Amino acid sequence: MKRFKTFGLALFLLGLTSGLLAQPITKANLKTMLRKAEESIANRDYYNALDWYQKAYEEDRNFYIAYKIAQMHFQLRDYAKAQRWFRRIVNKRSRKTPNPYMPDARFTHGLLLKYLGKYQEARAEFQLYIGEAEDIEKIRRAKIEITGCDLALEMDDQAGISIENAGKKVNSKYSEYSPVLVNDRDLYFTGFRRNEVLVLDGKEEDIYSKVFVATREEDGFAVALELPSDNISREGFHIGNLTVSPDASTMYFTRAQLGGNDLSSSKIYASNMGDEGWGPAQEIDGLNGNYIVKQPTVGELFGNEVLIFASNMDGGFGGYDLYYSTRSGDGYTSPVNMGETINSKGDEETPYYVDGTLYFSSNGHPGIGGFDIFSSLWNGSNWSEPANIGKPYNSSVDDLYITIEAEGYNGFVVSNRPGTRSVKSKTCCNDNWEVQKEQIVLELLATMYADGQPLDSVSVSFADYTNDEIGEVRNRLKPDTNLYSFALVPDKAYRLVARRDGYFPDSVEFNTVGVTASQVYERQLNLKLIPRPEPKPVPINEPIRMENIYYDFEDDKILPDAEKDLTFIFDLMNKYDDMVIELGSHTDARGTTRYNENLSQRRADSAKRWLVERGIVEDRIVAVGYGESVILNRCVNGVKCSDEEHRYNRRTEFKITAGPTTIQIER
Repeated sequence: MKRFKTFGLALFLLGLTSGLLAQPITKANLKTMLRKAEESIANRDYYNALDWYQKAYEEDRNFYIAYKIAQMHFQLRDYAKAQRWFRRIVNKRSRKTPNPYMPDARFTHGLLLKYLGKYQEARAEFQLYIGEAEDIEKIRRAKIEITGCDLALEMDDQAGISIENAGKKVNSKYSEYSPVLVNDRDLYFTGFRRNEVLVLDGKEEDIYSKVFVATREEDGFAVALELPSDNISREGFHIGNLTVSPDASTMYFTRAQLGGNDLSSSKIYASNMGDEGWGPAQEIDGLNGNYIVKQPTVGELFGNEVLIFASNMDGGFGGYDLYYSTRSGDGYTSPVNMGETINSKGDEETPYYVDGTLYFSSNGHPGIGGFDIFSSLWNGSNWSEPANIGKPYNSSVDDLYITIEAEGYNGFVVSNRPGTRSVKSKTCCNDNWEVQKEQIVLELLATMYADGQPLDSVSVSFADYTNDEIGEVRNRLKPDTNLYSFALVPDKAYRLVARRDGYFPDSVEFNTVGVTASQVYERQLNLKLIPRPEPKPVPINEPIRMENIYYDFEDDKILPDAEKDLTFIFDLMNKYDDMVIELGSHTDARGTTRYNENLSQRRADSAKRWLVERGIVEDRIVAVGYGESVILNRCVNGVKCSDEEHRYNRRTEFKITAGPTTIQIER
């Protein structure tokens, strides 16, 4: 199993501050001090190891001891002090004795410069390391770190996002971990809730991390209290990482044990919410094994509920990989590695799944700090390439345990960034930080005009598109105003179409892709008046074909579209009250001649009847059925045509037979 030698590993495994479970120190000689320091390192007790080395350095300012002090500050995440000590190591020059800690010390010095936000200096240090080193794997890592430095130098804080420390009522000076908001009011997390270094002297009591709950109030969170449940905590075990299912019915968490300050075991348990609170914890079947499992989160893959978690089981791509296990009855199937798209040669940890997006922290993908937060989208069969979610979510240090609600406006992140309350150095410990994203309000204000004048009674169709697929369509008609307002959402394409009888339509397209702040889109649509045709004289006995008076096959019913043209004839006969017309009806060539003559006569009579029923004197209309005698296209007997081609012949025409010798109509 490949592993990066990452600093302070127990910090992320359990929610403990590595080395801050300290042993008391007594006076000793130099040899004893060094032996005690080495024993402390073997026990992953870096806090006491540092104290021993510092006392030894007072006795003998030895280069070896200086290097060990630098390493201990690094392990304890005191980046400022570690960088100053490693700078001494890197700058050590001697013609007689080569520096035994180079070039590895330069690599660590580059990391420290990066964690302190000194990206240009860090980049230069990694470049020097690449020129000096022979370790192919660490050279590869150095190149990734350079990419991360370049990313940081190019990256700006995203607008509208604030990340603020959750405050003293939630955070102690020790580390807090795995915050999750339950029912929009109770913040669950794990930790010690201590403000002083915990010394293991045999007299200590209640030294295990537990679950705490802080309730949201109008002015913030109330003081965090230990979760009132005997079913979660267990003597001799630390409660490391927790999550709560989306319906708040099940809590998943880890029970873990330490060997010194190193994680020796960790398994995932579940507890269901009942009438009396959280029920007895049950170890999850099919998921735990002879390896570390931690940091569970509930997700959905292939239509099934899954539990996603981090583990160091054999067969992974790096140190800690992300795995998923599918729910099966009361248990879970064997873990499945989430693949090399997600997992790197480094550590992937603290997964969080919401609405098809997986968030996780990694120190193996290019980042701007130690652990950066990444996101990957699930398309139903594959994960997208992880994307760094950027500043201010990520900082120059470690950012983990992100949770974001489905709407994306609120959440939490765990970080040791500046502003964290710490029991020792400024960056030794993690706090819960609250994420708030400004809710973007987008609005369209559209105004309708014609020839520079406001135009009301416009029919508007408004639709959104995602990847060329049409979404919601909104139709509105306002008779008393030319102003229309529509609410918008980010990352959509929109099309607005305006129509009004007698006017050419107008349309406008725009999108809200990449918008990060509230905005009002103002669009003006200009509808142009359709020019009225010049009146044209129509002489007596000239047939005038009506465009819309057609019939269905073998039917004489007046279709809805025909009423517009019949209304035109009705108005014309009222205008010329002495006009007599012939209504001529025609069929297509299908059917027998006799049948078509009868059918066309019925159709002509149907059109006449429509006009007479509306007040036209019956004697002014002569209805004639021509059958198939006058075909307008190629569709005569024996020629195969489409129904549309045949329909063109199923028509009604009129012509003046008495009265005015000519009339003026618009063609």
